[in-house]
This record gives sequence, structure tokens and C-alpha cells, in this order.
Amino acid sequence: MKNQDSILIFGSSGQIGKSLIRKFTKNNYRVIAVTRSIHRKGYQIKTQSNYGYLELEEINFFTEENIMKLMQKSSICINLIGILYEKKENYFNLIHADLPSLLSKVALKSSIKQFIHLSALGIEPALDSNYALSKLSGEKKVRQNFPDAVILKPSIVYSVDDNFTTNFMSLLSMLPVMPLYYEGKTKFTPIHVSDLSNIIFEIVKKKIIGETIECIGPEVFSFKELILKILKSIDKKRLLFSMPLPLAKINAKLFELMPKPLITLDQLKLLKYDNIASKKYKTNFDIKMDANKKFEEEIVRYSFNWTSGGQFSKKKINKVS
Repeated sequence: MKNQDSILIFGSSGQIGKSLIRKFTKNNYRVIAVTRSIHRKGYQIKTQSNYGYLELEEINFFTEENIMKLMQKSSICINLIGILYEKKENYFNLIHADLPSLLSKVALKSSIKQFIHLSALGIEPALDSNYALSKLSGEKKVRQNFPDAVILKPSIVYSVDDNFTTNFMSLLSMLPVMPLYYEGKTKFTPIHVSDLSNIIFEIVKKKIIGETIECIGPEVFSFKELILKILKSIDKKRLLFSMPLPLAKINAKLFELMPKPLITLDQLKLLKYDNIASKKYKTNFDIKMDANKKFEEEIVRYSFNWTSGGQFSKKKINKVS
């Protein structure tokens, strides 16, 4: 039997998924959180929920039958699944295009009232990037299969659980110099994970359908400005230099050999393009859903983990007093 208050979340173990679980269960929505490994991810997911409002489901194979069973118990489906780099050839297409296509097809068959799909901001001009092409393909397939879907295109999403600010805090803590790609001029509109969760919650609450929305924070920064703010937050000074593109490509190729690459050739291509509102679609501000958290104010709340002395550093003590 379909529970009209049940939210089905694919990609529940990431920073956005965990934030959404907190938001929805706090407001008395029942959540079905899908994971590929309850053993590895279950405890992290369970700790985000109010007692009695969360159901964990494990899927090892995304078949129409397996997905249908979950959607028959839900009225709303949110797809957050995404990857930043390819582990295997054509993996971007599998995760960003084929899987959303399958989910949206089954959602329509299951009479899901709202299907919300997370894509990415600034990908339209990046046609030389496999990541961008796969995301655009996913958007197209979702819209074809489920015309009333809501497609969200966020800029960089940051928090203590992210893969952006925390990676750079670690990197800048160790390296004496930091390369800037494309002279550090690429622009971003970072949005805090709680602001993005509030936007998604309001979309569900107001029963919004059929929209494509660019989700942005209240500020615009260049890549260099973001790095400088991160350095300030961890109380470090580093030499920043503009890396020539041929050298940057060699650098990215070397990083790709790591289990979790700091940057890949495909990500280097993406960095050519600004990650700001395109004016092609509405933004969250256009539909009266503000994002108020300021980048510098928020990262300082967790950056002390990368300062000398950690939580007992002089900077932390001064902030508290």
C-alpha cells in the first residue's frame, strides 16, 4: 500500500541525502533510504533520523522489479545518485543517464506524485566534458520519461561532509603551494547543504512539479577567492600560482592514478566554465526560496579541524569567547 507521506531517496548516504533525512523526518515525513550496502552505510544513515520515521532498503541490482517494489510504498521519489569521476569506462553515462532514465520510467508506472532529480549547474556549455554530457543526457531522459519531474541544478554544495572544502582544507594544510587552474578566474555560487535541503523540502511541501531550477547560494566567488577564504579559515598562508594548461593536464593525469583523484582531466575541462546562474532557468531565489548561509561564516564552523591545535587552537577559543 502506498504511504502518502513516504519519501523514497536514492543516494541517501551522501551529504545531501543525510541532510534530507534529517529535514524530512524532523517534520514527520517517513523516509525510505536506499543504499547499496546497509552494512557499510546503515549506521551513518540511521543516526540522521528521528526514531520511527526511517526505513532502510538495500539494492544491489537496480532492476525495474526491485525499484517498483520500493516506489509502490512511496508517493515522492528523490534521485541524488551521482559520481565525480569515472571508475570504469562509460560509468558517467551509466550513473547519470541510464539510471535516472530507469528510475523515472518506473516512477511514472508507479504513479509517483513527485519525481525530483538532482543534476548540476553550469554544464550546458561544457560539451567537451563527459561528466557534463552524461548529466545533460540524464536531464533529457528524465524529462522525456516523467514530464512533471523537478530537475535541480545546484552549484557546489558544501558542508563538513562534502568533497570540496574538506579536500582543499586537507590539501592546503599539507602543500606549501597551490596551483590555480585558468588563473583561478572560474566563478562559483556555492550553496550550503542545509539550504539545498530546505529548497527540496519546500518543493515537496508546495507540491511543485515540472520545473527546472538552478540552486545557488547568496554569493559569487572566483576559484581563487574560494581558496583564499579556505586558507583564512584554517589560518594558513600558501603560495598560489597560475598553472599553465599543458602542465595542468599532466598534473591531472597523475592525480587520476590515485584511488580518489584530487582532480581529473574531465574535471579540468569543467573548470573552464563558470558555475553560476545561466538565466536560462529559474533559480531558487526566483521562486522565493532563499539560500542565506554565507560561505566564509559556515566553513569556519568546521575548519578548526585543519588548524594547528585543532578544536583547542587559539582561533577556536577566541571565537567562542
